[in-house]
Amino acid sequence: MSSTATPEKRRTALDALHRSLGATMTDFAGWDMPLRYGSERDEHLAVRTKAGLFDLSHMGEITVTGPQAAQLLNHALVGNIASVGLGRARYTMICRADGGILDDLIVYRLADTEAASSKYMVVANASNAQVVLDALTERSDGFDAVVRDDRDAYALLAVQGPESPGILKSLTDADLDGLKYYAGLPGTVAGVPALIARTGYTGEDGFELFVSPADAEKLWLALTEAGARVGLIPCGLSCRDTLRLEAGMPLYGHELSTSLTPFDAGLGRVVKFEKDGDFVGRGALEAAAERAASQPPRVLVGLVAEGRRVPRAGYPVVADGQVIGEVTSGAPSPTLGKPIAMAYVDAAHAAPGTAGVGVDIRGSHEPYEVVALPFYKREK
Repeated sequence: MSSTATPEKRRTALDALHRSLGATMTDFAGWDMPLRYGSERDEHLAVRTKAGLFDLSHMGEITVTGPQAAQLLNHALVGNIASVGLGRARYTMICRADGGILDDLIVYRLADTEAASSKYMVVANASNAQVVLDALTERSDGFDAVVRDDRDAYALLAVQGPESPGILKSLTDADLDGLKYYAGLPGTVAGVPALIARTGYTGEDGFELFVSPADAEKLWLALTEAGARVGLIPCGLSCRDTLRLEAGMPLYGHELSTSLTPFDAGLGRVVKFEKDGDFVGRGALEAAAERAASQPPRVLVGLVAEGRRVPRAGYPVVADGQVIGEVTSGAPSPTLGKPIAMAYVDAAHAAPGTAGVGVDIRGSHEPYEVVALPFYKREK
C-alpha cells in the first residue's frame, strides 16, 4: 500500500504565542494561521474604533535588485514601477499574456543599494507567492536584475485602527507624521529593526512592520503592551476578511482571478499603457480596455441585505427571474449591522439603487440593495 504524505503546514515565528493566547487556528494557503482569538465581531470593532494587531507572516516577500530592477518590474507587471519614488509603495498586478490576473501586489521601492542599483520588495498573496516568484524569475531573462525569494527572511506584523499611530509613536523615533499612506521607511520599533510601511487591508489607518522572524515575538509583545491602554487586541484572519469586505477591497480567488482582467474587475486604473517599453499582457489588456469602454462586462458592486440571511461566494444574483451575476464575497457586516456582499452583476443592474435585485440563497430569493463600493470609508 502506498500513501501520499500530506504536506506539513508552515508556521509563523509567532505560532506558539498565538496558541498561548487561545487562538483558533486554520489552514490558509498552506500556513497554520490564527482565525480568531475570541469574538470575531469584537476584533473587527476594535480595528474600526481602537486598534488591532495581526500576524501576516504568510504573505510572500520577493526582493528584486539590480541596475535594471525597475525595467524588469515594468516589463513583468502592469503598473509603472519605474515612477515609484524612493520610500514609496504602489498597488499593482501581475497578469498573464492573455490579460488574466495572476495576483495583485504591493511593490515597495527600498533604499537604493548603490548608485546604479535599485532595490524593490514585491509582496504577493500567500496563495500566489510561488506563482509570482516563478513568473518574475522567468520574466527576468535578459534583464540585469536578480529576483530573490525572501519569504523566510521576514515576519510581518500589522497594527491597524485609529489608535495605531499613537501606539507606534510610543515605540519608535521614526517620523511617522511624515510617513504618507503607501510609503515605507526603515526604522527601529521597540529596539527591533523594521521596514515601517503605512499600508493595510482594513480600510483604517495603520502600519505593516516587516521584521526578522527572530524579532517577531519581541515586537508583538511590545506592541501589545503599548496598545493595552487604548484597547488594542490581537486579531485573526476572520475579522481581516470582514474589514476588507466593508472597505470594498478585492481578495484574490474571490474578486480577482486568472479568468478576469483588471478591467473586468473595475481596476483598469492600475494598468499603465503610457509607460516605456512593452509589458506582459499589453495587447490583451488594450483589447480588454476597449471592450470595457464600449460594452462593459459585469460590474463589481456592493449588495446590502434587507433581511438577515448571509450571502456566500458563488451564490447567484437574480432579477426578474434571471441570473444576472454572482456573489464573490459575503459576510455579516459588524459596522453596518447587516449582511453585505460584493458581486459581479450585469451592467444593466449595476447602478446604485437598482430595484428588484436579490440573491438566491438555497432556492430563496432574498432582496438586496445595490450600493456603490466601498460600504465603509473612514473619516480622515
